Amino acid sequence: GKSMISVLMSSHNDISYVKATVEALLAQKVDECVEIISCDDHSTDGTAEYLAGVPQIRRIVAPEGKYVPGKTLNYMISEAKGEYIVFNNADAIPQNNEYLKNLTSPLKDKGVNCVFANQIARKEAFAVVRKDYERAFGDGSVSRKWHKFFSLVSSAFRKEELLQNPFDETFQYSEDSQWVNRREVKIVYVSDAIVEHSHNYTLPEVKKRFFNEGVADKQMGKTSPGVLKTWKTIFAETLRDWIYISKCGAWKEFFYAPRYRYTQKMSYYRGTKQ
Repeated sequence: GKSMISVLMSSHNDISYVKATVEALLAQKVDECVEIISCDDHSTDGTAEYLAGVPQIRRIVAPEGKYVPGKTLNYMISEAKGEYIVFNNADAIPQNNEYLKNLTSPLKDKGVNCVFANQIARKEAFAVVRKDYERAFGDGSVSRKWHKFFSLVSSAFRKEELLQNPFDETFQYSEDSQWVNRREVKIVYVSDAIVEHSHNYTLPEVKKRFFNEGVADKQMGKTSPGVLKTWKTIFAETLRDWIYISKCGAWKEFFYAPRYRYTQKMSYYRGTKQ
């Protein structure tokens, strides 16, 4: 029979984007059969109701108790029927109908462990955010030099691989980073599988997020960057931000950029010192 792709879609208060995401997923041109499995995390904004009204979506309820990313991911995988597992957040909107085909095709090579898509920032994204997305994704030339860069937001695996190597359920953050870092894996970046996805986090949200990433990296056994390297990074990134801001004329962010970088890098450093 035909092989199948299981698209696992997690959501939490994504009403602004979920409709566009679902419509794009339903419009995919792909050789395999496709099932969409939705796992909503207690949305209160109408996301859950919208999903309930789409007959092509199979809804499953997240495991009881405190939300643990790995636990929810492993449960969703166990419910999937396809040989290929695609993770696609409800707020990551596929930009064309070849998205699924392009994303999953490298997995036909058994030597590839996982793939991830190209994320482009939303129209309303801050310039500093757009710059980060262009560096992390884009043509892949910058992040290729980083150690095992990967993003689960829009990604794909073979199901057998995930059953043999489930997500670690002791991590509250960076469970995707932990998955690719704990052993030798071949990661492929698929620049022609494109989703629109970005967040304009507030500074307190940036602080929380990067602090927790620091904590998770320490848990993975990564060494802390130290305070000197942290300051160097803050200066280097701010300089890059200012060059980018001047190119695109986003002058209103001129003073925001250093505050954003300080909050981001210093919070990460503090997390690694926990």
